[in-house]
Amino acid sequence: MDKALADFRICDFTGQLAGAGATKWLSAFGAEVIRIEDPVRQGRWDILRGMQPFKDGQQGLEYGGGFNNHNTDKLGITLNLRTDKGKELLTELIKISDAVTENFAAGVLEKWGFGYDQLRAIKADIVYVSNCGFGHQGPYHRYKTWGPIVQAVSGLTHMSALPEQPPAGWGYSYMDHTGGYYMAMAIMLALLHRQRTGEGQWVDLACTEAAVTLNGPALLDWTVNGNPSRRNPQPSSNRSQFADMAPHGIYPCRDDDGEGDHWIAVSCRHQQDWTLLSSLINADWTAPYNDQHYRLSHQDALDEALAGWTVQHEKFALQASLRSLPIPASAVQKPAERIEQDPTTAGFGLWPTVRHSAMGDVRVDGKPVHMSATDWQMHSGAPMLGEHNTHVLTRLLGLSEDEVAALAEEGVI
Repeated sequence: MDKALADFRICDFTGQLAGAGATKWLSAFGAEVIRIEDPVRQGRWDILRGMQPFKDGQQGLEYGGGFNNHNTDKLGITLNLRTDKGKELLTELIKISDAVTENFAAGVLEKWGFGYDQLRAIKADIVYVSNCGFGHQGPYHRYKTWGPIVQAVSGLTHMSALPEQPPAGWGYSYMDHTGGYYMAMAIMLALLHRQRTGEGQWVDLACTEAAVTLNGPALLDWTVNGNPSRRNPQPSSNRSQFADMAPHGIYPCRDDDGEGDHWIAVSCRHQQDWTLLSSLINADWTAPYNDQHYRLSHQDALDEALAGWTVQHEKFALQASLRSLPIPASAVQKPAERIEQDPTTAGFGLWPTVRHSAMGDVRVDGKPVHMSATDWQMHSGAPMLGEHNTHVLTRLLGLSEDEVAALAEEGVI
């Protein structure tokens, strides 16, 4: 099968989730992504390299599960950019690359002598894509961020809380992932522009601004109408904040396996959905709620009563019953249920197995899209530290194996 991005080579400094997740998209579709790491700090530019989850309890810099997941099918080399020879090798690599990508704090590459002006001097049509918390402009550009900070600054945290509780934030760094998606799009758009015009450019991506866009009309509503981001003074949790829908939430289900934590999402969009649901419940307590206004003004009592009914049912059986009516509903799936049991997952090929040089066969995240002519492919796990030094430096830069060995002795690679 043809590879959509096989003509592109990426000189890649990205790490963590927001950067490495971006270039994973490129490598999956065939781009040659050459990941550069620091031999002195043993790959610690990316803290995920040695962080859990681990496979079979194997721990160390080569066994980080998140690192492996975000760096499939990339080549990995080490360059000591404190040395003149290391900078010379990087310069030669940039000359034969289409893009330089990074998600360091603002100004790091410039401090090393490889800011955009220097990159253009090396290769006039280079595409440079940087992804940091606040971008490289504005009063906050020197500040450093992490996923939860981005979410707080952007306003997303403000909208995430339980009723009568302060904003709780998000329990996972979703903006690292979303920032990576934006970065992947930005890289490909800049490469497309260069392909059409011959012109390179600097793409300055700010992860906080990417997060702000996710607020959409809820944020803009304040500029027009003075409305807060949340419809009511207090957060409404899982309840519908915009359309008049009730019940609308997550409800407990029967614990058949003794593990607890079984839930189902149910949403009644209109009177017809409620009529169907109340017929299925077939209990006297539903009668007062036949009026939509009553349901909306008594949601606490409605949720409590509905939870008393759902907890009597196994979640997947209840999901099937509700969907057959049809009422929008879905069992809240745990990892094993989503990965091993859901037929849509297996059918879509979302969890491919790759071969890692130290860990062996490991499952990773695939891509939630398929292309009939140029689909993504994943075969190899993340590169071990400096795993492809010889391969890259001999094949691309013309060095001999003896010269590569000498560079390793000198601490250049």
